[in-house]
Amino acid sequence: MICKITRNAAKIIKKELDKEENKQLKVRVLVTHAHGDHAHYGMDLDTPQENDEVVTTDKDIDVILDPSEPLLDGVKIDYLYFPEEGFVITNPSKGNHGDH
Repeated sequence: MICKITRNAAKIIKKELDKEENKQLKVRVLVTHAHGDHAHYGMDLDTPQENDEVVTTDKDIDVILDPSEPLLDGVKIDYLYFPEEGFVITNPSKGNHGDH
């Protein structure tokens, strides 16, 4: 499975993972809702479970993905400052370029 993290997102995520209470956690990306040919994604800090796949990104951040969910393969985590500040998760490889 593949997961990309932009430079902006990596900066924010690393700041959170560096907190003492989060030292043992990894980023989890999940599908919160799927309909048609696209999904809406969520993100949390978690520990890997038995059937999870842990993917190391090019930003040296480990991401937990559920290998049984095909809409997670190829997700991209970005952090935008405009028009609203926050994380945006899409999957360009599946034709999902953002929420509607």
